[in-house]
Amino acid sequence: MKKVYTGKTKDVYSLENGNVLLKFKDDCTGKDGVFDPGENTVGLTIEGIGKANLQTSVYYFELLKAAGIKTHYVNANIDDATMEVLPATVFGHGLEVICRLVATGSFIRRYGEYIADGTPLEDGYVECTFKNDAKGDPLVTGEGLAALKVMTPEMFESMKEQTLKITKIVADDLKTIGLDLWDIKFEFGYNNGEVILIDEIASGNMRVYKGDKIVEPVELTKLILNR
Repeated sequence: MKKVYTGKTKDVYSLENGNVLLKFKDDCTGKDGVFDPGENTVGLTIEGIGKANLQTSVYYFELLKAAGIKTHYVNANIDDATMEVLPATVFGHGLEVICRLVATGSFIRRYGEYIADGTPLEDGYVECTFKNDAKGDPLVTGEGLAALKVMTPEMFESMKEQTLKITKIVADDLKTIGLDLWDIKFEFGYNNGEVILIDEIASGNMRVYKGDKIVEPVELTKLILNR
């Protein structure tokens, strides 16, 4: 097993069978010790969040599989906080895809003069950012991705369609336990030319509210798994 990448919230290893192993860590994105999935740097460490994120990911990957949506998920070992996945090529040097159901966080920091915090975004709003800490994870449009040869327009449309479908599945599931999904962050790659969801679907990558209170990642995982 050879380490091929060290990330903010997980490390990546290559396996002899050609697949990839993700090792989940207890680091979360945020700022000044406050959790924020919209931030682009590690802001805090929460004990046990690595396994919690893995458990949540496995739960939702299995839900997507049942819905006929292909992902890179193969299997997982919760005790070791590891997940085996299919190999996939990331877009560019890494691309994050955010689906927003409610205007908040960095969306308000950018566009607050046009929209109030907490305003629902009808049908969901999908945006992409390059993974580049030095540049603050800059936004990029579908047209920009095509112009930069990062992906074709057809790939972008597939990614956007999948993002909206997956977000709805997650949001509908959370509704059954009285929770509201405000936004969620994904990563996609391509395997044999097919665009598929990669990385994780973790409580640390979504902003969820119960009434007017945000649900912290560890508590969110408990609510998702212990229903």
